Amino acid sequence: MIIKFKNKVAVVTGSSRGIGKATVLLFAQKGAKVVVNCRTDRERGREVVDEIKKFGYDAVLVQADVSKSKDVKKLFQETIEAFGTVDILVNNAGIIRPKSFFELSAKDLEKTFSTNVIGVFLCAQEATKIMLKKKQGKIINIASMRGLPHCGREGIMGYSVSKAAVINFTKTLAKELAPHINVNAVAPGFTETEMNKVLDEKTRQSVIKDTYLKRFIQPEEIARAVLYLASGDANAVTCEVLVVDSGYSLK
Repeated sequence: MIIKFKNKVAVVTGSSRGIGKATVLLFAQKGAKVVVNCRTDRERGREVVDEIKKFGYDAVLVQADVSKSKDVKKLFQETIEAFGTVDILVNNAGIIRPKSFFELSAKDLEKTFSTNVIGVFLCAQEATKIMLKKKQGKIINIASMRGLPHCGREGIMGYSVSKAAVINFTKTLAKELAPHINVNAVAPGFTETEMNKVLDEKTRQSVIKDTYLKRFIQPEEIARAVLYLASGDANAVTCEVLVVDSGYSLK
């Protein structure tokens, strides 16, 4: 399977690090023109763009907070100014605020949902305005295994519930935008990102023990799943959630 994205324009939110960075790098390597997005760490975002350009690929950086409508409009305006269109949107930006149920506040939930759910909605809305003019496009939302019906966990209730909302939004939006736009989600398990580097060694070993493949996932493996769903090979795939978790959610 040879996947190419020559002349395609891909917007990847939260792509200055982790899964987003791996995804935007892979799209660029496959020929896409890419938009790197960060909320605050402009220096890191610039480094990703420089890395892409060093290898002869095309990229721009747009600093924008996806939870804010004004910023999202700016993100897509600058994308159009740079590349003229949008073919692929990867809603990757997300946050997690670990707290027990009784410590969790309404403000915590609002902050989590503003990025993890409202941000996905706002970006999808702006992207589809562009895609529908061409009657084609791909949207891939980064959910989580924690959003699956039986996989929410105590201590990260806000995150789990927000990712469940992303999964439902994905399936509902896929129906709304059919037959012109494919909408799917990838639900990662424990991945080697900064979010999981805070885990102590005992917890890491417990996680590894509980996965059928006995290992953490690499960001590049999630990126390849996203790449498939964005490609022509997945033109018949919509309304699906591709779980990439080393078998953890089977427990």
